[in-house]
Amino acid sequence: MSDAKTTYSPLTSENAALVLVDHQVGLMTGVRDYSTGELKHNVVALAKAAKALMLPIVVTTTARDSMWGPTFPELVEALPGVAIIDRSSVNAFDDPTVAKAILDTGRNKLIFAGISLEVCAAFPAMTALSKGLDAYVAVDASGTFSETKRQVGLMRMQQAGVILSDYATLMVEILKDNARPEALEVYAAMDMGWAKLVGQVAQAYGK
Repeated sequence: MSDAKTTYSPLTSENAALVLVDHQVGLMTGVRDYSTGELKHNVVALAKAAKALMLPIVVTTTARDSMWGPTFPELVEALPGVAIIDRSSVNAFDDPTVAKAILDTGRNKLIFAGISLEVCAAFPAMTALSKGLDAYVAVDASGTFSETKRQVGLMRMQQAGVILSDYATLMVEILKDNARPEALEVYAAMDMGWAKLVGQVAQAYGK
């Protein structure tokens, strides 16, 4: 793992993968740091932007059939054909199937988001660090059940060396160049439709 405090090593389409952990209907009902609508928007936007940037995406649930229910439908719809791996372990990285799926991406920079922030996102992110990988958490595509849990979760991840950011900044960092053909799709995925409109106006006037 690079020393994130002293060395900036950017995320790219070639070195990054996205891991979405436990965005499940039952867990979503307990989230208190974001409204359900805002959290759903952010997670779906992250997933769509990552897909547009052709990142490998790993999606997992825990106790889907016995406790926490399925992945919320809007996220499933945003990722057609992406298998959702169910497991029983608290830490997603402790499950051999999930761990293999993550490591098989071949990417050394992993972006995590999960419910809850301090467990489902934090535990696998910190485990990734222990395996020599760089770990990022999209805080606004994660959620948790109280302000205390949010604050201590953020502090613990920072102490461990996890890089914290918001989902849009992470995706724009990967985009890197607004001249890329994926740019309009990425901005549209993040519900920045005005970017597409401005681009269309500029083209119409030959600018």
